[in-house]
Amino acid sequence: MKQNHFKEKFGIYIHWPFCISKCPYCDFNSHVREAINNQRWQNALLAEMRYFVSCTQGRTVESIFFGGGTPSLMEPKTVATLIHQASQYWNFSPNLEITLEANPNSVDTQRFQNFKSAGINRVSIGIQSLDNQALRFLGRKHSREEAIKAIRTAASIFERFSFDLIYSRPNQSVESWRKELTEALSYSRDHLSLYQLTIEPGTAFHTLHQRKEFELPDQDLGADLYEITQEMLENAGMPSYEISNHARLGYECRHNMLYWRYQDYIGIGPGAHGRLSVNGQKIATRCLKAPENWLETVEKTGHGIHEEVILKDEDKINEMLMMGLRLVEGISMDNFQAQTGFNLLKIVNQQQLKRLIDGDFLIISEDFLKATPRGRQCLNSVLSALL
Repeated sequence: MKQNHFKEKFGIYIHWPFCISKCPYCDFNSHVREAINNQRWQNALLAEMRYFVSCTQGRTVESIFFGGGTPSLMEPKTVATLIHQASQYWNFSPNLEITLEANPNSVDTQRFQNFKSAGINRVSIGIQSLDNQALRFLGRKHSREEAIKAIRTAASIFERFSFDLIYSRPNQSVESWRKELTEALSYSRDHLSLYQLTIEPGTAFHTLHQRKEFELPDQDLGADLYEITQEMLENAGMPSYEISNHARLGYECRHNMLYWRYQDYIGIGPGAHGRLSVNGQKIATRCLKAPENWLETVEKTGHGIHEEVILKDEDKINEMLMMGLRLVEGISMDNFQAQTGFNLLKIVNQQQLKRLIDGDFLIISEDFLKATPRGRQCLNSVLSALL
């Protein structure tokens, strides 16, 4: 890539691909390994970070996100080194958000203290359920007691923390979910991520589901579970700002907002994706997925990037619609024109747009195109019609 003098803020995503075990619902790039050479991995992540410096000089880092995998399995000194090196390459925003994903079984007070000392100022914990039976079904290696302890540990150390729950599980009722969510709200502070269970191809759950070894709630029950989630979080002062994410005003995950607003970010580590504005073009990057292949390639060439693609106008339009309509705020007309060069309302199918507005799936408000609550609940269908 060539040098870019575009001054917009951007984010850094760093992928740690290792987990203690592979969850049956997970389609992320995560792997189980008996041993990891931490120094080799640190050196490789630093090398790939260095690769992006020439095309991002002069820009300001708004967020750093350690995702995975299970980044809380990383050595805190590795996290500290990566953050420090980034500070040598780029300006840091005064409100820089640095998030680390964690699993309850890799949490203890001293470890979280070490991560805070390394520069982490926000953690996101993969709780998934507060019910032991559900945790076993989901393949989690922690208990509800360990989950609660992890949340309380995070709350005692970090000003900002979040945790995830998965709902719309087999045999789940509205009342059981209401009870679980009420308990979760008693432990939360300013952010919760609440995902409906989906069956992804290539996962263990996909095979089991095809064999009919379990069933998900039907469409009506799934809609009821979604609606009670929205109602309870709204009443608790944490309305949704994205389909699956809820926060008090001002506590939204800044890094994920970069994705959904189609701003720039670099992706470092196995399987990491990135989007960068370079010389008036939007570049999509994708790193090699297999950890060992990525590691060996970085050691030979200085980076593990498998693809660098200049996105076509159609690609940018589709990506902005798919990402932006997930947000409650919707898509800014000005941002859309700045990113794609097109007027949003002039390029979508006018007949379909009118039908979606009349059907209460979309609204146009204050120079934003937004999906309504009804539209976000069936966003894939809305996008199919709009595109």
